[in-house]
Parts: sequence; structure tokens; C-alpha cells
Amino acid sequence: MDESNEKSSTPGRDAGVPKAVVNRLSLYLRELEHLLRGGQQTTSSHQLGRVLGFTDAQVRKDLAYFGHFGHPGIGYRCDELVAAIRRILGTDQPWTVAIVGVGNLGRALLGYRGFSERGFRIVAAFDTDASKVGSQIEGVEVFHVDRLAEVARAHRLRLGVIAVPAAAAQHAADQLVAHGIEGILNFAPVTLSLPDHVRRVGVDLAIELEQLTFAVANRLGGE
Repeated sequence: MDESNEKSSTPGRDAGVPKAVVNRLSLYLRELEHLLRGGQQTTSSHQLGRVLGFTDAQVRKDLAYFGHFGHPGIGYRCDELVAAIRRILGTDQPWTVAIVGVGNLGRALLGYRGFSERGFRIVAAFDTDASKVGSQIEGVEVFHVDRLAEVARAHRLRLGVIAVPAAAAQHAADQLVAHGIEGILNFAPVTLSLPDHVRRVGVDLAIELEQLTFAVANRLGGE
């Protein structure tokens, strides 16, 4: 997973927070939500770290970037920490999202329920294929990319997802940026050139598998 800057900015916080810390916040959030679903009301840095493979010192250090959340003799109240992390990540508010490209990957993303569960609502999809324009996929209307400006204004879009072939990705990104998109999730296997004010995250599944094979190969090599 690639990020446009080595530092990651969070709402109302110091832009100098390392992106690795922000990545771990998402892991803490999911584990805390799991604990709440199981009826557990409190936890500790030791428990969070043990489950996720971090030290308790690392958990405390990560959270200390954003304030103090523990209670003496109690640890962390799960519901309080969930609410705090959601505020930090910006997911305590709904986000409208557009997808450019409704091929196999785009269709799969439109059908992924995890987005809506995390507060991300895909409100529009775009393509240039006349056979797809005007259709609905998973309840989301597919527009021609020529209507991006109109739809972006209507839905006040700030986030976009690129699911087009590599050769078309930069053009898709340029169109999104031109119409006010501030953050792009890029699934195309290419590095995008974007203005400094636009944040990007790249997801290249082949690279993720390479990271996995590196970990497995080196583990086996050391045995």
C-alpha cells in the first residue's frame, strides 16, 4: 500500500504523524469493535498489542500522538476509544465516494459491503463504455465520465476510487482532481502524479503478494 506522503494528516491533528501510526489506528479500531461485539467494555495496551502483534509500549506511543485515553485502574474504555479513533480517522462522519471504472474490479468494489459499514457511501460510478452507462450496479448508477463535474457537485464528492487499466489511470485521476476530489484510492498498477493537496493511497495486489512471498521465503530460509 502506497501513500503520497511519508507523513499522514489526520483531521485537526499534527500532519507529522507517521503513516504507520495511522495504519495501526485502523487495526486498533477493528479490534476494539470486535471486543465490544463480544461484550467486553474495557481493554489494555497489553491486550491490544498481544492480539495484533505489537508491544504494549507501541500501542501507548501510537495513541499518545492524539491525546490521553486511559483511566487509572481501568485501562481503556472500549466505547470511548472507538469514538476517539473514529474522530481521528475522520470516519465519525459519512463520506460520499465515486468509482471510475466498472470492469470486473469496479463491480466487485461496488458490491463490497464493508465500505458502507465503515461510513463510506458509493454514490456514483463512471465509465466510457456505452453498454454500461445508464445501468445500475449494486444500486449505484453508472454515468459517462463526461458527467463527472455535474455528479461531483451534486454529491459534494471528496473521495474517488480508480479501478481502470494502468494506461487510463492518470487521465482518470486528472479528471477527478479537476472536479474537486481531495483523496484517491488507486487500484491501477501505476504511480499517479497528483497535486500536493490531493492525498492518494495505492493498492497493488501483486505488490502485496510480493510482500507476502518475501516474508514466507525469508522465514523458511531461516529455519
